[in-house]
Amino acid sequence: MIPFSVLDLSPIVKGATAADAFRNTLALAQHAERLGFKRFWLAEHHNNPGIASAATAVVIGHIAGGTQTIRVGSGGVMLPNHSPLVIAEQFGTLASLYPGRIDLGLGRAPGTDQLTARALRRDHQNNADTFPQDVQELRYYFGDVEPGQRIRAVPGAGLKVPLWILGSSLFGAQLAAALGLPFAFASHFAPDMLMQALELYRDRFEPSAQLDKPYAMVAANVVAADTDEAARYQQTSVQQAMTNLLRGTPGPMPPPIDDIEAYWSPAEKAGAQRMLRYAVAGAPATVREGLRSFITETQADELIVTTHIFDPAVARRSLEIVAGVRDSL
Repeated sequence: MIPFSVLDLSPIVKGATAADAFRNTLALAQHAERLGFKRFWLAEHHNNPGIASAATAVVIGHIAGGTQTIRVGSGGVMLPNHSPLVIAEQFGTLASLYPGRIDLGLGRAPGTDQLTARALRRDHQNNADTFPQDVQELRYYFGDVEPGQRIRAVPGAGLKVPLWILGSSLFGAQLAAALGLPFAFASHFAPDMLMQALELYRDRFEPSAQLDKPYAMVAANVVAADTDEAARYQQTSVQQAMTNLLRGTPGPMPPPIDDIEAYWSPAEKAGAQRMLRYAVAGAPATVREGLRSFITETQADELIVTTHIFDPAVARRSLEIVAGVRDSL
């Protein structure tokens, strides 16, 4: 059995607020902890009315403070939006408050549109190009203080917060391999290069002080319910959300609908289904078969699931079923 983890976007559902989203996210994290999930990660997105986790480090602190044992981290922090020193200080603070429980996953994309990226007051184009150097600088700040070192992360220095590289292409796989870091692939919405990226990462991996052999995590959208029909109904929320992204009109997470075919055009359906290639929706037996096949295909070291469901109680029930599936594999 490989470890199962949870990726949550702290979704703002239609008719609710960000404050509601944070309460629901904490309840989901506490539930995931009781069910034995290894990690609970949050993602940095900006200017999206349906996602509340823009200030990712702040939300991680909220979740870590409300849980006891589960690892909490970023999936991920979009490093081109930030100074490496600021991230080192933020996550050094988190690691000091919650020792042994904080992960720092790093991505190269801005987590938003280009106009918003510019409003974040960083030159995204240049900083995306220097992402490898920024990762190295960040790792330096978490290392032991060297003689004569003039700039330190306080807190942060000496804490060796675990770094992950996130990716949806070959670039992240190459960087994670070269730096000897664990690699998480965003197959829950960008599946096209998954298998090629995993092969490249494993073939080129160079051991590091953090990791002596490759460690790959893959992501899947999972909607589990007591029947296939009920799960497919709940899945229409994420199908609508993906369609809205394709239309350039992101918004609060919509409630499920009876007829998804009436919502999307044939082209939108094809696009959303491509993004959701590694999505599993169904009763326990269906989810078990889907996840077993995915894990076998990827030979992943860890699976992270995202449960994009409108009703928080239904989302918690979905996690219960996924935990049962995990224990039966």
